[in-house]
Amino acid sequence: MTASRLVALIPAIFLVLVVHVTASAEPPAVPYAEAVRQASDILRGASGPDAAPATAALRVLLAGTGSSQPEVIADLTARPPLYDDARIRLSALLNALHQPVSSSDPEPAQRRLHDVMSMTRYDALRRPPSPLERLTRWIQDRIRALLRLLFGPRAGGQSLDWWYYLAGIAVIAAVAFVLFRASRGRFAQSIDLASDGPRPAADYFAEADRLAAMSDRVGAIRALCAGVAATLAGERSWEGSPLTVREIFQRAPDHDELRALLLPFEAAVYGGRDVDAATYLKAAQVAARFRPQPARAAA
Repeated sequence: MTASRLVALIPAIFLVLVVHVTASAEPPAVPYAEAVRQASDILRGASGPDAAPATAALRVLLAGTGSSQPEVIADLTARPPLYDDARIRLSALLNALHQPVSSSDPEPAQRRLHDVMSMTRYDALRRPPSPLERLTRWIQDRIRALLRLLFGPRAGGQSLDWWYYLAGIAVIAAVAFVLFRASRGRFAQSIDLASDGPRPAADYFAEADRLAAMSDRVGAIRALCAGVAATLAGERSWEGSPLTVREIFQRAPDHDELRALLLPFEAAVYGGRDVDAATYLKAAQVAARFRPQPARAAA
């Protein structure tokens, strides 16, 4: 195996190790009622600002009941923990689990329950989770397991909403930064160069001078090409001509010399490359021959 292949396998190996370690760090599943009972036993006698019993009870409760008891979870994650309210809720839940509601005539009650659950409003309960929902749940579980591995059980039981917000903001900022770096303001330049009507070549050359003075050589070389195209093919050539810049430049008698302007333009606009000062100076010298000469004042 070559060194380059080994280096390429390092991220995959690291990901496998992280998933394996996080999976092994997760606590074993606990039956629902047993998890409630254990959490209630842990909180017996707990009081004050000590969060250790709340953390232990929360770990057990999440392992057996998931997020099905948001009120108790909120009590245990509060600082200081709301032990009294959590104990009352867990006690009521235990009583309900040990003494389920029964009916003296179960068959009509079962039919009534079936009729209620057949309503369209409960279709989502019968529909299996979509692939997107399963992927989202898997990502949430992996993030929660990773947080438990890095910061202990307390981190895995907290709400992950703010982690999602931070991750979303980071992704949006990264995408915006990459797009801005790739475009280098060319979108704004296209707006500046666009016009409702035809523009004379002199306007484009003036635009090129203004952008070059601002060190925006990419926009300036684009304006130079627009000015040369307007001189060669008319004022509407840049806005509405079906020809490419290369095809328009072919109309010039000395079109080979225009390569000093055409090639940097294509590299900058289509290839995302920058234009250095020497390249722009040479391109401006080539384009200077196509600048409209100012009309001389009548004697």
